[in-house]
Amino acid sequence: MQFLGYIRKNGKVGIRNTLLVLSNGSAAGCLAAMIAGHLEQTVWYAPPSEFGRDSQDRKTIARTLVGLASNPNVGGVLVVGMKPDSGYPELSYDTVIRPIMELGKPAGSVFIKDHGFHSAIGEGIRKGRELLGIISRQRRVPADLGQLTVGVKCGYSDPTSGISGNVVAGEFMDRLIDAGGTAFFSETVEVIGAEHLLAKRFPTEEKRAEFLDIVRRTEEKALATGEDIRSINPVPANIEAGITTLEEKSLGAIAKSGSRTIQGSLVYAQIPTKPGLYFVDSWMATVTLFLGFTAAGAVMNIFQIGGGWLPGRDAMMPGHSIGLVAPSYYMTGNPETFEKSPAEVDFNAGTVITGEESVDEAANRLVADVCEVASGGLTKVETLKSKDQLELYMQGPAL
Repeated sequence: MQFLGYIRKNGKVGIRNTLLVLSNGSAAGCLAAMIAGHLEQTVWYAPPSEFGRDSQDRKTIARTLVGLASNPNVGGVLVVGMKPDSGYPELSYDTVIRPIMELGKPAGSVFIKDHGFHSAIGEGIRKGRELLGIISRQRRVPADLGQLTVGVKCGYSDPTSGISGNVVAGEFMDRLIDAGGTAFFSETVEVIGAEHLLAKRFPTEEKRAEFLDIVRRTEEKALATGEDIRSINPVPANIEAGITTLEEKSLGAIAKSGSRTIQGSLVYAQIPTKPGLYFVDSWMATVTLFLGFTAAGAVMNIFQIGGGWLPGRDAMMPGHSIGLVAPSYYMTGNPETFEKSPAEVDFNAGTVITGEESVDEAANRLVADVCEVASGGLTKVETLKSKDQLELYMQGPAL
């Protein structure tokens, strides 16, 4: 199956063509917002403060900044900041700005050090308009399904998640991988209790051990606080919806990964070196996870929801920009959830439960709809203009 996408110079394929105004530090977030606010087809991002963070967290910030600029959905990038170098080696000019400028994309930079704050706003708008003029002349061309990179997570889990929703999402993942594509799944705290099953799918003993060590460290970190993660998760919404244990939740959650070989484990915002299915070490929050998937190269993020705890009608208003430059696509395996929120949820896999479709038939429909979105069709939440809170998965202490 094919879609219409934007072929970048490195061969990657985007499904959107966005100008990204990227602050190289938290202090220039205001500048990025003011510039982007005057430009069409533009989004902006400023990372959390690098001050008081350990070196590993600063590496995460740098990896995320370069990864977002690298994303195939970004047609051009304008880097702004107080100055080109933060002073930290992990966030130096050579580790952040130079790699972005060498991506081969239309790019520019504006620094308050060179212009002063108010003049930097005008200079940024001028350069941004130039970049938009360039990227607006890029055209969609046919591309194969296997040229997509997609992230998938689940949330608001209920029993339908493991019966239909995640099962259909997993079948989609298998088809994407079989076509030569790349896919990410994650939520380290939600593979606990099922990690032995996932470990069997890694190709080598070394990669199995690496994955199991990630899970072990996560559970030990929780125990070090005096808390047993199995008493914190499932969360109240899961319990209200009918899930009783973390193991039960995890067995349903891993279904979204499909059944294919897992090539390896990635740290947050790490771009893989070859296609395939990857586990990403990250937290379960969507505002954290989707940003990391996007920085790793995902051009679309699928959120499979259960939602059995949701009350009434029109119960869900999903966030729009949690993937920043990658659209969020919402699906559910719970027919009642889709009935409650048809204006917010893109895909109903609850047809498997109602007997209207087999898993195979629902997966066929999902592949076709994903290709429609990849060709330019808006997801439900893309029709909303909103700026959502975004977080990075930083594990070090704030010092």
